[in-house]
Amino acid sequence: MALTITEENFEAEVANSDIPVLVDFWAEWCGPCKMIGPMVDAVATEVEGVAKVGKCNLDDGQALAAKYGIKSIPTLLFFKGGEVKDQIVGANVTQSQITEKLQALA
Repeated sequence: MALTITEENFEAEVANSDIPVLVDFWAEWCGPCKMIGPMVDAVATEVEGVAKVGKCNLDDGQALAAKYGIKSIPTLLFFKGGEVKDQIVGANVTQSQITEKLQALA
């Protein structure tokens, strides 16, 4: 299961992580977000111990969304060393594509 990423825990869970982190920016009212949500949770199980996977609800994390220029959701940001290394915007993605991008950073 994916971690819940908030403005309060972002530094500890993402910026200061010593392993790659995927953050899914989503919202409860977003249909495409609900479509990829189960894939993101499955990736979290797949990469456990090698990478972290988290979800940031846009309604609760507006400052983070603004900081990273999130203009449409779902947006998946791939972090390593606290920096964005890759991204996927939209729901036109497979679980294996998400996993491959994350494992490439490990």
